[in-house]
Amino acid sequence: MIAQTPRLEIYPDRIAENARVVYDLCHAHGAQVAAVGKVVCAHPEVVHAMVGAGADMVADSRIQNLTSIAALGLERPSMLLRIPTPSAAHDIVRYADITLNSSLGSLQVLSDAARMLGVTHQAVLMIDVGDLREGVWPDHAAKVAEAAAALPNLELIGVGANLACYGGVIPSVENMRMLVDVRDSCREASGLELGLISGGNSSSLPLLASGDMPAEINHFRIGETVILGSNVLDRSDWPGTRQDTVRLVAEIVELERKPSVPIGLRAQNAFGETVEFDDRGMRLRAICNIGRQDTSVDGILPHDPGIRVIGGSSDHLILDVEDATTEVRLGSEVSFTPNYGALLGLATSPYVEKIVRRG
Repeated sequence: MIAQTPRLEIYPDRIAENARVVYDLCHAHGAQVAAVGKVVCAHPEVVHAMVGAGADMVADSRIQNLTSIAALGLERPSMLLRIPTPSAAHDIVRYADITLNSSLGSLQVLSDAARMLGVTHQAVLMIDVGDLREGVWPDHAAKVAEAAAALPNLELIGVGANLACYGGVIPSVENMRMLVDVRDSCREASGLELGLISGGNSSSLPLLASGDMPAEINHFRIGETVILGSNVLDRSDWPGTRQDTVRLVAEIVELERKPSVPIGLRAQNAFGETVEFDDRGMRLRAICNIGRQDTSVDGILPHDPGIRVIGGSSDHLILDVEDATTEVRLGSEVSFTPNYGALLGLATSPYVEKIVRRG
């Protein structure tokens, strides 16, 4: 059987290797790990690999993915990372054991849904410690926790924070200590144990590896470092991990020698961009069968060091292959390593075949 293109090749055994390295670090700190597979749309082979490597729970930002995870029968608690949508409260309570919440209103809606379904739902109160994405502002978190303690069918189990996503704020001893202090004030106001303190995502790993992470931080939500083997603060390789965990393969559908600068009057392109071009003379150019509808073309790195990504349209990827070190012809396959943003698009696109590889 001939493999189709474009395709995303996924290597779950390699992802499992990465997971063991990262989870061992977290467990040595006494922390639980929520395995986050949202960048690959909770592909079942990846989820199985992460759970098999020792994940304590599974987490995703989309309730559709948590629904798919529930069907796997993994016997792990599930966590919804995205702020709960009020209109979907019943599905959220049904498929997510734990949610991350940033307002009393969300907690009240989940409480109502849990009461109607006859279950108890667990919740984490997110605290904004500086990144300015989601979270209750620290100075009124205690009042929210106090009110949440009285909600029926809802158990507030802890606090959490998210960093290095919107504002790019790096996890530090100071903001992690702030999170612990806010937990303590919430505990005093509510009378709840609030035993879980979720200290963030993969961006928290450098602080953890340094030995400076406060001991009270006992939960992490880890995705990118496990799946791509990268330090998310600078995208360097994370020590002891592999980066050959996923691969994009596209096919050359046109191969022509052309000028490197368009000819004629120019305006904005189809995406409203005004593009500047380097004049490199006549070059051998290839067009591949993948485009911006499927991925971020700026986020894929050709495996052949002589191939250069020039750009892309909705449906096509344009490459400079003049200096290619491998054979290029019509129908040749070209492989790439995607970064996080590019992988997110590839995994989401229904036009990209997903193939599991072993070894």
